[in-house]
Amino acid sequence: MTDLQLLWELPTWGLLLLAAGAIALLLLLIIVGRVHAFLSLIIVSLVTAVAAGIPTNQIIPTLTSGFGGTLASVALLVGLGAMLGRMLEMSGGAQVLADSLIRRFGEKRAPLALAVASLMMGFPIFFDAGLVVMLPIIFTVARRLGGSLLFYAFPSAVAFSVMHIFVPPHPGPVAATGLLGADVGLVLIFGLIVALPTWYVVGYKFGTWTGKRFDVAIPNILFGSQDDEKAAQFKSNPKLGTILFLLLLPLVLIFMNTGLNALATAGVVDLENPVVQVLRLLGETPIALLITVVFGMWLLGWKRNKERTLIETIVDSALGPVSSIILITGAGGMFGGVLRASGIGASIATSLESIGMPLIVAGFVIAAIIRVAQGSATVALTTAAALIQPVVLADASLNPVELAAIVLALAAGSVFAGHVNDSGFWLVSRFFGMDTQTTLRTWTVGQALIGVMGFAIAFVIFIIAGLF
Repeated sequence: MTDLQLLWELPTWGLLLLAAGAIALLLLLIIVGRVHAFLSLIIVSLVTAVAAGIPTNQIIPTLTSGFGGTLASVALLVGLGAMLGRMLEMSGGAQVLADSLIRRFGEKRAPLALAVASLMMGFPIFFDAGLVVMLPIIFTVARRLGGSLLFYAFPSAVAFSVMHIFVPPHPGPVAATGLLGADVGLVLIFGLIVALPTWYVVGYKFGTWTGKRFDVAIPNILFGSQDDEKAAQFKSNPKLGTILFLLLLPLVLIFMNTGLNALATAGVVDLENPVVQVLRLLGETPIALLITVVFGMWLLGWKRNKERTLIETIVDSALGPVSSIILITGAGGMFGGVLRASGIGASIATSLESIGMPLIVAGFVIAAIIRVAQGSATVALTTAAALIQPVVLADASLNPVELAAIVLALAAGSVFAGHVNDSGFWLVSRFFGMDTQTTLRTWTVGQALIGVMGFAIAFVIFIIAGLF
């Protein structure tokens, strides 16, 4: 829906005003009017579509395109991840792993242990899928030790976020690397140099400080009540090795997919090879999670002679609580889709093209403004990369490290200050059981800090590389 013929063309300042007004109306409905977020997002999306000049016969297709596009990437992952989480929780497996982590790292280092595990899982796994798989462990540790959920969950969520934004083989940095002709190996190396300190400062230090300031209760959204009768029937306290296998299986499968893609880019393997195609299919995130759920049903249920109706009940009970998350996240994608269809991203990018600031700074600013205006990090990153591509390709003086630094600066801008027009904002808000105000004061601030610190490190790399 990006090639719509609008009824009227708003200037850049008008589009910015429209986006600001739409966001203000959304916050007013949710925070002051106490209108449900799902309804508020639909109402504001509809009003924004009309104000942007989208033809009446294209309004519903535009709304459903943004909604459906987001659900296509989120619904399967959240649904399958919730099923796996439900089985881990009800079987006692999450408690087994939580006890093991606490014994090895100590209670004081529990947030650090969870976040380090998330960093490792976040290398091949996308942000939303990794977070859903890790949440039952985080919730169990938080229940065991007490205190605010954010104290334990925020460092892990930021760990998945920084790996997803800065480190190949995730799609954003890979796309920008290709557009700007950078070396994917250097982007990977320097991406880790940017991601790890950023995670430590923003995720661990700021996250644990935030967790002490904001007392967020541990929700039952994935698992239901602790005294559930079905839990007693399903509980078996599986071995630690079984739980580690179920957590590592999707990681290995997904890494197989991303690894083969990287090898194909390097010319080592042929993507047309039937064996490679099958292996890549098994490593697609929804397929990897589906395989893991089936293994979970076998290892935690069938193998332990649990009744098949009980296993069916357990996995089915995971879907009801997450349906609200899925719908709200889809509606967030709808709102962002309307803003993109209005042309705000292209208009901002075109206007900023002639400002004349240094290339790496201009790329960061463009990506950050587009991110704040329309919500999608991927759109912000690819738009900014496409805009500066002619300048980058024409500048023969840029060395490979400088190119990698520019890619990472764009990535930092693309994550800056995710808020109510970002579907990921609603995913975090609902999974953590936080209201909109608290999510803005914690997650949005954290995303802004990731953007600023990530850019600062990338800029230092760029400066140092230019000296040699």
